[in-house]
Amino acid sequence: MSINFKALLLSALILPGLGQLYKGEKIKGAIIICLVNIFLLAALFLVLQGAGQIIAGKAGVADINSILEALSTKNTSARWLLSAFFGIWIFGVIDAAKK
Repeated sequence: MSINFKALLLSALILPGLGQLYKGEKIKGAIIICLVNIFLLAALFLVLQGAGQIIAGKAGVADINSILEALSTKNTSARWLLSAFFGIWIFGVIDAAKK
């Protein structure tokens, strides 16, 4: 099995889905790009929402350990979204490497 290094590098280092676009798989590349962006932006929104409550003082935390604990307990769904992001990223890299 030969490896398409240019497509692999595009998907691994620039944006997942670009390798598929480079190979001519336009629909698969567009779907991967959309899913990656949706999952990453949703996770970022949830993390910033939790951090905003801490910064505004609603959580009542004082030191860095309690801030990190508050963020880790409130953002379990953000962990799932980031896991889905990394899963799609790995799939995109492996799929782009295939010729």
